[in-house]
Amino acid sequence: MFVFFNPNPGAKRVGDCTVRAIAKAMRTDWEKTYLALCVEGLKLHDMPSANSVWGSYLKANGFRQYALPDTCPECYTVAAFADEHPHGTYVLALSGHVVTVEDGDYCDTWDSGDEVPIYYFEKEKQ
Repeated sequence: MFVFFNPNPGAKRVGDCTVRAIAKAMRTDWEKTYLALCVEGLKLHDMPSANSVWGSYLKANGFRQYALPDTCPECYTVAAFADEHPHGTYVLALSGHVVTVEDGDYCDTWDSGDEVPIYYFEKEKQ
C-alpha cells in the first residue's frame, strides 16, 4: 500500500528520491543521509545519486543487493513487490527513481506503485 513519506526539510518532492528512500530505509533524517551519500560519492568520485554510490552505501550498512526475475519485467510493479514482501525493509531501484518498501508499504512522495523495479536491496536481518 502507498504511504506518503517526505522527510525533505524544504518539502521538495523532486530530485532527491535517493536521499528520501535511504533515509526511510536507514531510519535517519534527510540531512544525515544526504551528507553520508555525498561522502560516499566523494570516495568513489561520483555523484551521490549515482547507482554505484548509493548501492555501495547500502551494502556498507547491512543491505544486500538482489536481481528481479526477468519473466515479465513490464508487468511486475512496485505495488506487486510490496504485496509479496509484507515483512522487512527494501530499497528498490527503478528507471530514474528510488523507493523504499517497508513491511509491505511503499513509501514515497507520490504513488509510484505502477512503476517497474529493476533490482532491489534488502536489509539483512540482525
